[in-house]
Amino acid sequence: MYAALLLFVFIIRLPSYSIQTTGKLYIINKVSRDITVFDLFTGTEIAEIPINIEAHEAITTLDNNHIILTDFGAVDSEGSHLTFINTTTNKVEKTIDLKRKINVNGIVTIPKTNKLVLVDYVRNFLLVLNIDTKRIEKEIQTKQKNSHLVALHPHKPIAYVTNMKSNSVSVMDLKKDEVVKIIPCGLTTESIDITPDGSEIWVTNKNENSITIINTTTNEVVATIPTEKEPLKLKFTIDGAHCLVANASGGSITVYDQASKKRIKTIRIPGRNEIVERILYHTPRPVNILMHPNGIYAFVSNSNANKIEVIDLKTFKIVSRIGTGKVPDALAFLE
Repeated sequence: MYAALLLFVFIIRLPSYSIQTTGKLYIINKVSRDITVFDLFTGTEIAEIPINIEAHEAITTLDNNHIILTDFGAVDSEGSHLTFINTTTNKVEKTIDLKRKINVNGIVTIPKTNKLVLVDYVRNFLLVLNIDTKRIEKEIQTKQKNSHLVALHPHKPIAYVTNMKSNSVSVMDLKKDEVVKIIPCGLTTESIDITPDGSEIWVTNKNENSITIINTTTNEVVATIPTEKEPLKLKFTIDGAHCLVANASGGSITVYDQASKKRIKTIRIPGRNEIVERILYHTPRPVNILMHPNGIYAFVSNSNANKIEVIDLKTFKIVSRIGTGKVPDALAFLE
């Protein structure tokens, strides 16, 4: 009887992928130190790529030829390397040693260039790296502490950097190479995203359970709205109409209307409430969000359960799940 119960729980906990859409999802697993490459059309894992770093962030290059990982640093890694995954071979192709005592976390591509913007968490600098020459072309101080993640304005040479210890956002002019404003936010300012039209930035305040909303024309805070426990990553939908927030300790994804700034839905990941639910599912911990370019689906890393939760953006319901390695976090998409 007990063995049958264990088998039933095991089967229930298995991820079940039931949709069909385009592209490949690269899932970076921190603890198992590998990447799960999942074909979203066939519903199959097509590669498992070993990496020797504890990667926290990942992006796809503009030409789709590489996935780039940042190494935040661990006991056996210094955090000063970028790792390039070749998307044709699904193997590590090269690394770039930044030759600095830093922990790289935030990373974005500069449109129409071969350059990256990186955030140095230790020395609190914004870096501009030329991928081809492997040379850091700019180093701009954020003038704050524990600088973490970055977003670029879609129409202006402006970068916005979250600063966890200083509870703030640094507004940085990439032409003048200087900070033009420091915007106070909430306790432990963590994640950041910008509306597709560039009119607002939204940032999570992890230890205050809130979102700070900033007008990019005035660089003034226009609203502060509550979240559930420990909001980590947030991401706008492709059309900019909604913002999804991963509440790690809350075990939920909250959905906000961008125009009204109101919460319109709370998506509960099973495993936190009733006793039966706790037995049947792992305790959820959503930590990262990636939007599919088609605007139909969002992918959420559920790190405790070693799963990706797939959300239908029309119904705001979980419609499928993808199995991963240990402790999935960063996500990247390849068309």
